[in-house]
Amino acid sequence: MGELLPCVEIETGGPARSAVIWLHGLGADGHDFEPIVPCLGLNDLGVRFIFPHAPRRPVTINTGLIMRAWYDIRALDVGSDPDVKAIRESAALVAALVDRECSRGIASGKIVLAGFSQGGVIALRVALRYPSTLAGAVALSSYLPEDPALESERSPANERLPIFQAHGLHDPVIPLELAEKARDRLQALGHPVAWNTYPMQHEVHPEEIADLGAWLRERLGEGG
Repeated sequence: MGELLPCVEIETGGPARSAVIWLHGLGADGHDFEPIVPCLGLNDLGVRFIFPHAPRRPVTINTGLIMRAWYDIRALDVGSDPDVKAIRESAALVAALVDRECSRGIASGKIVLAGFSQGGVIALRVALRYPSTLAGAVALSSYLPEDPALESERSPANERLPIFQAHGLHDPVIPLELAEKARDRLQALGHPVAWNTYPMQHEVHPEEIADLGAWLRERLGEGG
């Protein structure tokens, strides 16, 4: 295993029996979603939350400024002209974190990949292709870029992977229509998608966190 991404780690409820690898959005870092952990209501489950820091890279729509980003955003229309090379590189780095959790004794079926915005893009990419069965994937305020290889590269182990998808009704960054398009494609592939919308922009809503906490409990609890 090569050098791993630096991460923030938080464990709840004693020895870790499951893990959530949560990817931040453009320009943020692994600390961004750290405060949400106590709000999810999972303190009794023994969950290890891993919040990796994305690599630093220039971002075209931000005048080439170097910031933490899973891939470049080249145009305001985020669904077009995806930075495929960086997406693949970031996906490989995140898949290595899943491998590490398995080596630390967490069964792959107790691992959830989650992400916000472009972090959700990477979370979905890794989850749909990972060779061992995962517990689920979470895409918050996110989308699926143009990806003609998805159908051929999907992992049979995760062909029915449960997905929690949430989006703001007034998101000015990633239009609701893009998220709906991703939902429809995932459902067409056979994934059970828990689809949720909230009266918000490109952000996180308290009801969203409550709904996500309940969904994670179903995936990671004793009966999950």
